[in-house]
Amino acid sequence: MTTTLPLFPLGTVLMPGASLPLHVFEPRYRQMTVDLVTGAVPERTFGVVSIKQGWEVGAENVEALCDVGCTAVLQEARRLPDGRYDLTTVGGRRFRLLDVDEDSAPYLVATVRWLPDTEAPPEVEAVLPLLAESARAAHGRYREVAFESVTRRPPAADTALADLAYALAGDCLLTLEDRQRLLEETSPARRLRLVRKVLHREAGILDALSAVPAPLSELGHLPHHN
Repeated sequence: MTTTLPLFPLGTVLMPGASLPLHVFEPRYRQMTVDLVTGAVPERTFGVVSIKQGWEVGAENVEALCDVGCTAVLQEARRLPDGRYDLTTVGGRRFRLLDVDEDSAPYLVATVRWLPDTEAPPEVEAVLPLLAESARAAHGRYREVAFESVTRRPPAADTALADLAYALAGDCLLTLEDRQRLLEETSPARRLRLVRKVLHREAGILDALSAVPAPLSELGHLPHHN
């Protein structure tokens, strides 16, 4: 099944369940916000896709967009006196980007196909709790190294196994490439293995260097206008 969504390219990766605050002042995204608030866009939902390089992209350069993104559900929109907006959003469903329309609205409109998880065979389902336990352990090590004082609690014990990798990555400073790989992975088991591997790697780097590396693709570019 395909559907259309307003599209907001960003220099970051939004994952399901993650919070994404946005400061909107570019005219086209102001109009998108108005359409979300007034119901012109159904379900107060738009699509967020990561830009492969840099911080902004034109409609004529759609190949600079990642193929897989995530919907953002608008929770709150606060209009500022000068017409700008502060938005509170949360990640919803993953999608695959099929086409981008630059003419039907002031902002980009995407045709997308939803991207559900693949069904795991019984033998893989059986080991998911063990994978979840080891991923939580890697997350605990990362937090011990990364934060002097931890104010955010680890994911709740009843977090769904399919959502756990996203929740574990949510408060960790990972590269855009790592976050995109997590977003694109449709196997919960492989996703847990991936987040465990990434968190072990990052904890080792932090422990050795006391620094968090930034991906090369994010160096040397100005921030996105929004």
